[in-house]
Amino acid sequence: YACTKKEKETILKGSTAVLVDESLKPIIEDQIAVFENSYDAKIKVISQSENESILSLSKGVADILVLPRKFTSEEEKLFTQRKIYPRSTLFAKDAIALIRSKKSNDTLVSIDEMVAFLKGTSSKIKGLVFDNPNSSSVNYITKLAGLKNLPDKGVFSFKTNKEVINYVAENDGMIGVVGINWIYQPTLDMMDTVNNITVMGVKGVNSNEFVLPTQENIALGKYPLARDLYIVYCQGYEGLGMGFSSFISGEKGQRIILKSGLVPVRIPGRNIRTRNQLETK
Repeated sequence: YACTKKEKETILKGSTAVLVDESLKPIIEDQIAVFENSYDAKIKVISQSENESILSLSKGVADILVLPRKFTSEEEKLFTQRKIYPRSTLFAKDAIALIRSKKSNDTLVSIDEMVAFLKGTSSKIKGLVFDNPNSSSVNYITKLAGLKNLPDKGVFSFKTNKEVINYVAENDGMIGVVGINWIYQPTLDMMDTVNNITVMGVKGVNSNEFVLPTQENIALGKYPLARDLYIVYCQGYEGLGMGFSSFISGEKGQRIILKSGLVPVRIPGRNIRTRNQLETK
């Protein structure tokens, strides 16, 4: 698949758009800010639900997509039928965080309890709050529970992670499901609200331990709701898709991931000077 090459666009110059699942928006905005500051490039963020963003990529709305999983075989067929051949690069690990109001004393939840609640066989959980019915968080949790759709009872969905955090902060007993990046790097207008929520410890299916979604726990594979993040581009020429993908998975981009609290695929190098080197200088 070859898009018509935009005039004067190169891997580090020009303008383009990137489709982003809403739960990953903060980290991609950080990456774009540094990229634009370093090169003569403009990248517009199109924030959509996971399902919508994949469909938009297949329709040519944009040539770049950031996704917290690999394509399914059905999605790959969709692209092949349209003679689109996306290239994907793993660039980080993030996690789905489960959050509660600071007013709540219960800060622990098990995957088994969540699955039982979604299947209607447990009343331990008062309610789950999602960002969007078609979001990556919903897809992840329904797949985990072995369900095709979320139940109607006790499940609420808004449009954004921001709305979920606001709702959970004000409603004791509700559990919010958000991208961890929204908690680690809240926007200025969200800082006070984030201070009013607690990130819950989660117990995996075959585990006896409740684990928080810290950078270390995600890196060690201990946290049960971790995800792989991919950047996908389908430009048939050397454009900003290739350039931005290389940037995110390169030294600078990986350093931004590390600082954000997420887990980079490659740990950025550090220049360490020994005492001998300093003394000889």
